[in-house]
This record gives sequence, C-alpha cells and structure tokens, in this order.
Amino acid sequence: MKNDCEQAVFEAGIKLGALYHQWVGTPVSKESAASVEAAIEKAVILQPFVEEISVRLDRSLMAENRFGYSELSGLMFDVEIVTRVGFSYCRARLAPDKGYPFMQVVECNEIPGISRH
Repeated sequence: MKNDCEQAVFEAGIKLGALYHQWVGTPVSKESAASVEAAIEKAVILQPFVEEISVRLDRSLMAENRFGYSELSGLMFDVEIVTRVGFSYCRARLAPDKGYPFMQVVECNEIPGISRH
C-alpha cells in the first residue's frame, strides 16, 4: 500500500467481507441474536489492525422457519468497524442500503496529536 490510510481502508474492507461471508446463513433467533452479535464482535476484534467493532442484527427480519429459527442474511447486518494502521484509522460500515448489504468507508484519517518522531 502507498500509505497507512490506504492500508487501514484495505484492512476494514477485508474484515467486513470476511465477516459477511463467514456469518451469512448462520442459524439465529430473536432470542439468540445478542449472543451471535457478541460472538461476531469477539471473533473480529482478535484480528490484526481492528480497534473497535459493533455488530447489530435487525431482529425484525428474523422470520422463524418451521423449526423455530431464522438464518442470517446480509440485510440483517448493521456493523461498524474501526481499523488502525500506524497513525491512521479507517471507520467503515456494513449496513442495508436500498435493499443491498452495502459496505462503505465512512472516514479515513490520521490520528491527530500524535507525532511520528
């Protein structure tokens, strides 16, 4: 990468893409949703460059099948992640946008007040 900010953006994208593809299809219910949110957060925060992550699942989209559970779909995710590389950070999001689970970079900046020397 050319600089730390670009690397932070790359890391955020990789993490969100992996999260999406790893967890879509996971059995979930309204009762288990909080546990699944916590499990995703605890798994992703372990990865390099991840500073923060928040996962919320839209319970209103969880329609029980005949066995009493739903399956995670991309439209259920509302995820915000912060990655940090060197003195730069990226805040990115995965959330529904016009019926599509859209990933976007919200901001990428150098951390203010930190000297490189």
